[in-house]
Amino acid sequence: MQSLYVEGDSFMHRFPARSKLLVLAILGIILFTTRNIPLLSIGVLMTGAVYFSLGLYFGQAIARLKPVLLTILVVALFSLLFNPWHGAVVALLRLTALMLFAAAVTATTTISEFIDEITLLARPLERAGLVAANDVGLAVGLVVRFVPEILSRYQAIKEAHAARGIKVRPVTVLAPLIILTLRDADNIATAIDARGVRRHVS
Repeated sequence: MQSLYVEGDSFMHRFPARSKLLVLAILGIILFTTRNIPLLSIGVLMTGAVYFSLGLYFGQAIARLKPVLLTILVVALFSLLFNPWHGAVVALLRLTALMLFAAAVTATTTISEFIDEITLLARPLERAGLVAANDVGLAVGLVVRFVPEILSRYQAIKEAHAARGIKVRPVTVLAPLIILTLRDADNIATAIDARGVRRHVS
């Protein structure tokens, strides 16, 4: 499977995973408590500078953002249809800034670091008897791990359609994508259970 992590020696790579996740959470709170367009624009510029300082080629950096960026544009468009233009611009800037920094975090944090930190955060909930911390960490790690694989499969299905001269439609692409993803998820779950990784509580 592919990974979102990129080898490098940028300051974000050297930054502790816990600190990066904390900054991401604080940034999200700040972004969603202001509607000031100049301030949000500065946020986009700053997070963009962080993301593009990771050492990725420009084309590669843009390609990693494209699926999420398209989603953000759709959200902004719908916001523009039903709200004043100011609200649409605010939504676009907020989500873009958050996306850029989140992309920088995932590109500079390994899956094992994600799992360790999420598991640690879930410990208080485990002590309260609400969740199994190890299972929560594993689930989040698998979600992050699956993202590039799903995108890769989506691209492969589109290319297969084009090679056969079939017009690419959402239905014809999403159906096989969902089937392949569910099959992979089932195989991974079986492998996890066979190795006794998940803790089952009766």
